[in-house]
Amino acid sequence: MKDITKLFGSMVFNDTAMKERLPEDIYKSLKTTMYQGTFLKLDVANVVAAAMKEWAIDNGATHFTHWFQPMTGTTAEKHEAFISPSADGNIIMEFSGKELVRGEPDASSFPSGGLRATFEARGYTVWDITSFAFIKDGTLCIPTAFCSYSGDALDKKTPLLRSMQAIDKQAIRILRLFGDTKVQHVITTVGAEQEYFLIDKEIFLKRPDLVYTGRTLFGARPPKGQELEDHYFGAIKPRVSAFMKELDEELWKLGVYAKIKHNETAPGQHELSPIYTTTNISTDHNQITMELMKTIADKHGLACLLHEKPFAGVNGSGKHNNWSISTDTGVNLLEPGDTPQNNAQFLLFLAAVIKAADEYQDLLRVSVASAGNDHRLGANEAPPAIVSMFLGDELTEIFEAIESGAGYENKEKQPMEIGVSVLPHFPKDTTDRNRTSPFAFTGNKFEFRMLGSKFSIAGPNIVLNTIIAEALRQFADSLEMSKDFTGDLAVLIKKTFKEHKRIIFNGNNYSSEWVTEAQKRGLSNLKTTVDALPEFISKKSVELFSKHQVFSETEINSRYEILLDAYCKTLHIEALTMIDMVKGFIVPACIDYQRELVDLLRQKKAYGGFDTSLENHFLGNITRLSTNLLNKQLVLENAIQESSNQKPVELKLEELSGAACFYRDKILTAMSELRIIVDELETLVAKKHWPFPVYSQILYSVV
Repeated sequence: MKDITKLFGSMVFNDTAMKERLPEDIYKSLKTTMYQGTFLKLDVANVVAAAMKEWAIDNGATHFTHWFQPMTGTTAEKHEAFISPSADGNIIMEFSGKELVRGEPDASSFPSGGLRATFEARGYTVWDITSFAFIKDGTLCIPTAFCSYSGDALDKKTPLLRSMQAIDKQAIRILRLFGDTKVQHVITTVGAEQEYFLIDKEIFLKRPDLVYTGRTLFGARPPKGQELEDHYFGAIKPRVSAFMKELDEELWKLGVYAKIKHNETAPGQHELSPIYTTTNISTDHNQITMELMKTIADKHGLACLLHEKPFAGVNGSGKHNNWSISTDTGVNLLEPGDTPQNNAQFLLFLAAVIKAADEYQDLLRVSVASAGNDHRLGANEAPPAIVSMFLGDELTEIFEAIESGAGYENKEKQPMEIGVSVLPHFPKDTTDRNRTSPFAFTGNKFEFRMLGSKFSIAGPNIVLNTIIAEALRQFADSLEMSKDFTGDLAVLIKKTFKEHKRIIFNGNNYSSEWVTEAQKRGLSNLKTTVDALPEFISKKSVELFSKHQVFSETEINSRYEILLDAYCKTLHIEALTMIDMVKGFIVPACIDYQRELVDLLRQKKAYGGFDTSLENHFLGNITRLSTNLLNKQLVLENAIQESSNQKPVELKLEELSGAACFYRDKILTAMSELRIIVDELETLVAKKHWPFPVYSQILYSVV
């Protein structure tokens, strides 16, 4: 049996490896840079690089790469060997501090949203010293930020680190008001629950739509889906278990805190949950997790699907972002303490989250917007597109008592005064979880449930960190001027809840009644990505991000363009795939089956006396549907032809918004209408003629 304690982090140049490999003075200097943000001197970088190289070679590495996260949603890497030529014609193994700290990949082919012209290739990767290097497939991977020649962020890591600095700065101001002088840094922490599907690889390769788009563009519902609810937490099948076992071990080697694994609701669906860690590292770990899921699945003859809605009629896959905020002394600021002062501090931070979620609900919606997630949000397994918060009965009652000035009794029936000096204690887990809520308080953290499965968690956490930093800034500005801190604190908490309580909803977010109620409250309901994205470039959003130096206005506009472009391209690829499948496979299948029925009818008529009602019934229905199929196919083809977006990369920013609306309103509608016809044909055409594996074969392909 493997010793997990020795296995864990064995492929990571972590604190243990640094202590073993670095001189004490170099180690201390590096740690100072990591935790205090001081400048890393080149002589220190050279020593670290040499030690890192030796450690990597000892663990089988031959190459190194600057591992970064461009605006593609995936990771990128350019591998370079450690070898350098020696004077005698042989080689030596070298790795300098300069190579460690900075790289220069070609930036021209990554999405830049107009920040870079295609011919401008220079870009820089810069070592993120706060995230440990690791070895993957014989390559030393160095986590890095990625920026343009002019210094604009071209990645997801840079603004994430900026947002973490923003909330750190504002939270420290609040803690100082409560007399805390020991805390030097406040960090946000995240645990990202990852849902995914596993299907047989051979079946996957027989579905062009899965190969090209990650989801089934056609597919009738199977006789058995998830109705019996027998897959959720069920016994894990041996083939899946073997995959999960290897995945756990590989993740543990890379220092990922993989903790929980189980079957999810839909057939073939599963989940992996890690222990939380700092937001930056958690983001890196989640990217590693998604990559390893795919590569390890392939080794087991499986395909891992990370699309938000790979199958119609069954649950899609989300990613639950469990967010909290803690001090460098180990105190969770969203966990109530045992004293009135700690309770007051907890309630103030909680009030900041409430205020932020209400004032920037549109930005939270933008942070989870994509063409794929549009299929999932509002379905029976995902929150609606309306952003709301779940606090639970206990906390809601406490805030209502504060608002009204009335007394409050906790669950133990101990009366507690709601006044200037004493605020109530909130016992942990006194209320049930609400799995329908987009943003739910779950004891000492918030679970943001709207993310799609394949999302980088960087975007949503950039927004969370920044909007809460802004709420804390406003609180600090007000309270730092106070001459009666305790009294003004109580007034501020009361005022905040009163002004922003509309965002709090503890009921069933799936109900139609909530949609009506949310509208009455004035909450946004941005149903599609195209509806949501303009909020990203609003004056309010630009001011927010600029104020906290998370994004410049130029960087915001570039990301808006990238998101619109990705939406259009996604639907464009899906539409072309549909047409290819219809023309190349489905039409010939229908013709073959009709020919078979016609031949049978001809034979029966030749012999006479046979009942032909069955054949006529099927032939009539298939003929009718085939005619409709042709019509709907032509509608989709004409819609693509009509759009000016056959080559989305050539569109300018002002044209992209109109193109995205066209894709949503015309092309997506045409795709849906075509699918209805094809799915009905699937139920009529004989299985031997149907060219693709159907849902019942796909969902139950892993035995």
